[in-house]
Amino acid sequence: MGLLRNVCRCLFMFVLLVSGTAGASELLAKADVRMPEPQQFKPDRFDISEVLVKKAERRLYLLDGEDVVRSYRISLGDNPEGHKLYEGDERTPEGEYLLDWRNDQSDFYKSIHISYPSPRDRELAEAWGLNPGGSIMIHGLPNEAGDMAFAYVGLDWTDGCIAVTNEAMDEIWQLVSNGTPIRILP
Repeated sequence: MGLLRNVCRCLFMFVLLVSGTAGASELLAKADVRMPEPQQFKPDRFDISEVLVKKAERRLYLLDGEDVVRSYRISLGDNPEGHKLYEGDERTPEGEYLLDWRNDQSDFYKSIHISYPSPRDRELAEAWGLNPGGSIMIHGLPNEAGDMAFAYVGLDWTDGCIAVTNEAMDEIWQLVSNGTPIRILP
């Protein structure tokens, strides 16, 4: 009796397996095995009127009027608190500037220049006998980051720039035009 039960179970499992395989083969035969075209980022139709950075929150916001249409986690300079005073202080400036030009061949994954220093920034630095610096950008990760890209996320590691992931930089690059105002708050 036990042997008959085991044979029946094996036969039942065989039937299930064969019918399941036949069904799977039929489905596979009907499937479209061509690789789909890669999806390119297609920006929504926003008119980005301002970029807002809140240093304490480590967030960059893209605004369409009063509406936040995108938000990104950012990394700042190694010494992030306070306004940038001079070249080498590793601070990110605070105030109102413009995004005035871009570089797709920088040492970082794409970069958009912030119009720092303003005339007031120059005046303050010169009063101290210092150079205000000026190569402040929004950019992605270092080009040589490779497999270590994950190590940059969530840390303040720049010399005063505003860094985002490369994916975020691709969106910002496409959505933000040269001449867009940027407001950087403490």
